[in-house]
Amino acid sequence: MRVLVTEDDDNLRVAVDASLRGAGFAVDTAGDLPEVDEALSVNVYDCAVFDRMLPAGDALEYVARRRRAGWQVPVLFLTGRGATDERVAGLTWGDDYLSKPFATAELVVRVRSLCRRGATVTAPALRHAGVEIDPERYEARRGGRPLTLTAKEFAVLERVVSARGAPVLRSELIAAAWDELVEPNSNVLDVLIAQLRRKLGPPPVLHTVRGVGYLLRDPASGA
Repeated sequence: MRVLVTEDDDNLRVAVDASLRGAGFAVDTAGDLPEVDEALSVNVYDCAVFDRMLPAGDALEYVARRRRAGWQVPVLFLTGRGATDERVAGLTWGDDYLSKPFATAELVVRVRSLCRRGATVTAPALRHAGVEIDPERYEARRGGRPLTLTAKEFAVLERVVSARGAPVLRSELIAAAWDELVEPNSNVLDVLIAQLRRKLGPPPVLHTVRGVGYLLRDPASGA
């Protein structure tokens, strides 16, 4: 799951970034709204976290403009403003509201919940080659057998299952589970694919398309 964090306080931004990464999220950060515009132009996010007051203006007004244009990514606002009217305003255009100071553990739980909420709108349960992904419940199975996956393993498997037998590029899988700091030629994806294959078990269902990426193929039908 990929999250955008916008916070102009350097120390808080670093702390939130570290907490979310430690929980298995791919994280991009921005210090102000122009950087958000740039990030949204090149990436798709499962959730966005905004500090309310930023150098370029109120993030609530920014989100409201994007909402009116059809933007549907779940949003969590962070703010030092705790008055009831401020919370109501935040929940009118956002999906959750967390007052400063806050516990990073609570932030992680709320972000994960918002990511799942967004997934229920855009991604129903997926099935291919005997593998099932349920984004709403954050569950994966093969042949009815539950799979215990990390957040990154889940993101990669979800992308491959959704392709329904078509090859998925390495770059797409890296973008689904990591961020732009990961080198395209890094072996992190290879390590994760090996872990996924072990968890999926025999017979092999996750196959390499040399020079391209990976796909799911039903051992029985070959599709």
